Amino acid sequence: MEKGGFVYILSSKGKRLYTGVTSQLWVRVNQHKEKKSPTSFTARYNIDQLVYYEIFGTIEGAIAREKAIKDMHRIAKIRMIVSVNPTWRDLSEDWGKATPPFEESKLRPPATFPQAQGKYGDSEPAAQNDELNARLERRA
Repeated sequence: MEKGGFVYILSSKGKRLYTGVTSQLWVRVNQHKEKKSPTSFTARYNIDQLVYYEIFGTIEGAIAREKAIKDMHRIAKIRMIVSVNPTWRDLSEDWGKATPPFEESKLRPPATFPQAQGKYGDSEPAAQNDELNARLERRA
């Protein structure tokens, strides 16, 4: 049975980036956060915030994508991160925390949009339709 994989990007608070690949994202990110290898690049530069990741069906697909990301210019990596995580939030910060139970009583009804005002200040487009129909009749 084939095992899937993840490619991920970690960031420091100063936006120094690290790209990696793993088959167990939760385990690997925790290893970075706990600085399991104190002399590693991520430990030396406090790179421990998960800001981006992709999921793959095979580890080979993840490795190929990691290589492609590592070949990218820094600005391309930043654009990729911002496209899915504009605030650079640590995507792993809620892992292991309890999810509050769903409470239907706290739901609000959907907000409605105000009626758009037509060209004539009315809320119904009838006046606009009349004008359009008159133009079409003149052309015919």
